[in-house]
Amino acid sequence: NTISHCIDRLKMSHAHSVTFDNGKEFSEHQRLTNQGIDTYFADAYCSNQRARNENTNGLIRQYLPKSSSFEHISQERIQEIEDALNNRPRKSLGWRTPSEVMAGFYTVALAS
Repeated sequence: NTISHCIDRLKMSHAHSVTFDNGKEFSEHQRLTNQGIDTYFADAYCSNQRARNENTNGLIRQYLPKSSSFEHISQERIQEIEDALNNRPRKSLGWRTPSEVMAGFYTVALAS
């Protein structure tokens, strides 16, 4: 169910590719490829190949320090963090927020 949900969200976000770590949690990567999303794996110990992921992890750690247990985090708290990060301007996006960028994709898709 989780993988199907992630696939749906990736397709909605107009993702064309995903780069993974080499963990066993990505063993179902072929399901993404079958949906037309290219999958790649980062070389071991090369975090620079996943710069966006590493940056996002750092942002998440502002809310959930590395020593935090994720065991008792509510869905509501996860949603609060997600909303805060999606509405935070990013230099890499020309100081737009991820939500603004995604809204632009949806506007173009609706106009087509």
